[in-house]
Amino acid sequence: MSRRHDSRSDEDDIRVRPNRRGSRPRTRTRPVHADAVPGLVVAVDRGRMTVRVEGADGAPVEVTAMRARELGRHGVVVGDRVRLVGDTSGRPDTLARIVVIEDRTTSLRRTADDTDPTERVVVANAELLVVVTSVIDPDPALGFLDRCLVAAFAGGLEPLFCLTKTDLASARPLLDRYAGLDVDAVPMSREAPLDPLLARLTDRTSVFVGQSGVGKSTLVNRLVPDADRATGDVSKVGKGRHTSSSAVLFDLPGGGTVIDTPGIRSLGLAHVTADDVVGAFDDLAEGAVDCPPGCGHSAEDPDCALDAWATAGPPGRAERLASVRRLLDAVGQLGPGY
Repeated sequence: MSRRHDSRSDEDDIRVRPNRRGSRPRTRTRPVHADAVPGLVVAVDRGRMTVRVEGADGAPVEVTAMRARELGRHGVVVGDRVRLVGDTSGRPDTLARIVVIEDRTTSLRRTADDTDPTERVVVANAELLVVVTSVIDPDPALGFLDRCLVAAFAGGLEPLFCLTKTDLASARPLLDRYAGLDVDAVPMSREAPLDPLLARLTDRTSVFVGQSGVGKSTLVNRLVPDADRATGDVSKVGKGRHTSSSAVLFDLPGGGTVIDTPGIRSLGLAHVTADDVVGAFDDLAEGAVDCPPGCGHSAEDPDCALDAWATAGPPGRAERLASVRRLLDAVGQLGPGY
């Protein structure tokens, strides 16, 4: 007969059969690793992490490491602050073990789609989310940009739009669409100086995201001349080819770090809440003041004040409201008020 679960019992009540071989019984006590060396994860590739530690002479050393079994299912991502044991000399053919993952201050997360319950942390401990988008060729993916704002808000990052190819078309339509939001934007082109962007990146940890073909890797190569990130042309159907294949952290020559991520076509938000969606668009609150109690803020709510608010605002406000409503519906969180 199977053992019936009792709410008054836990794993400590389970009886353990004596080990006939006489080996030590298993214990929950984990090693302290008081001598573990602190480090920063700068790259992850197929279960192997490149971790930057301080060498014996004080200069940074890059160590190859693997995740210790005792960490269980806790994954390690670029930007993680960790502690290592083993050979941390950085010599070829050596391998250390990551035994501690420090608490993350921020995290950029995504799911495969809006129905996937599996949450994936892409980057940890970044301060700034730089959303790179071209103003043309390919045209801006507005839904993707909105999702990036939600992901930044949910993960505790500050968003920044970097608008590329502004020598080919005006950035004004995009700027108008997000007018009223507390989101900074930097127009860029191949010939434009980097100073306006560097002023926002220096002495900070920034993660770059963007769909393929928008010039993200080209921009990273300009910021970090020895980054050598692969770049690709835009295909004939207007969508770029994937070029960068993994997230990597680079040092900016003037101070600070940037993390380049692979080009992505979608950003699932199954892990976010309605408050995250609405909170990412901070100017919606003023328009919802006159909504009736319990308003769901959907297009079907006849007395929703957001429609009049959007109509009376800048040109892009109505489009942004429609996008927010689609997001709320997509994550299954469209409910009474917020």
